[in-house]
Amino acid sequence: MMPGPSDEALDVAPGVRIPLHEIMVQAISGGGPGGQHVNKSATRIALQWNVRTTRALREDQRERALAKLGSRLDSDGVVRIVAGEYRSQQQNRRAALERLRELVARALLVPRVRRATKPTRGSIEQRLTSKKRQGARKQERRRDFDD
Repeated sequence: MMPGPSDEALDVAPGVRIPLHEIMVQAISGGGPGGQHVNKSATRIALQWNVRTTRALREDQRERALAKLGSRLDSDGVVRIVAGEYRSQQQNRRAALERLRELVARALLVPRVRRATKPTRGSIEQRLTSKKRQGARKQERRRDFDD
């Protein structure tokens, strides 16, 4: 859910809400092609959020986020997201906040533990009969036919 005027936090995952005052939002001018509009208006949005100092995460969540987002973080533990695909500053702000939400939500996901399972008796028998059949086929090819 995107933050509205009433709530002052970005809902990331169940029990995790990043207060908007922790997210530094900066409007920057866009570069590259696009004509006069892009050169004179600051419609691109750059978000910065410090994973190390945030109060939105528990310690275990912080460690997981720091590990998963390692390549996206600078030396201070700040993640930076830039959105500039829209002509409107508000749309770019929404897009950047949504990207931050998805990024953090993915980083906080705890993978399910894989439990080792034994193959079924039927699958073992099927594998062995298949191997026997293949071996027999190769054996047939090896036989020397003398006249």
